Amino acid sequence: MNRERADGQLAQIAETVGLARRLGTRVRLRGGWAMDFFLGGLTRDHEDIDWFVPAADAPALAAGLHELGYRRLDGPPPGQQFDVVKDGSESSFALVDPRPDGRVLVAGGPWAGTAWPDGLLDGPVGRLGGVECPIVGPELQIEIKRMMPVWDPRRPRRAKDAEDIARLRAALA
Repeated sequence: MNRERADGQLAQIAETVGLARRLGTRVRLRGGWAMDFFLGGLTRDHEDIDWFVPAADAPALAAGLHELGYRRLDGPPPGQQFDVVKDGSESSFALVDPRPDGRVLVAGGPWAGTAWPDGLLDGPVGRLGGVECPIVGPELQIEIKRMMPVWDPRRPRRAKDAEDIARLRAALA
């Protein structure tokens, strides 16, 4: 495991959470880092840092990240996700549309209006290395990792996702 890279990414997670708090923005960590925050320890190297953020909060968050030295990357449709990089580490922010009835929808792109699983933004606060961060709950992490290749057939099943599912299931047992 590349400890220097992991420490840098962990510092960026703490920086993003702090910025979001100052802005009154709700961010929620997802993907492999959310799993590690749930488990309370590093399990593997991470290519990037994945987040959910309400679309209405995205412009302020993106501007704040820019002020902290993050550079915007080209990528998915702007209404669906924005990606940034700092010190060689990428963070991806999937935009969601929380509805008054509690549903959370995909905010933009080809799946705009599609509902995410119930409870997406209701997960616990995870902890890792002295950093606290709101995370997608482990049950939903399993569902998302299991279903993503079905929801988006262009995204193949990955060995690391199967390993993450097994880790999460073992921790929940």
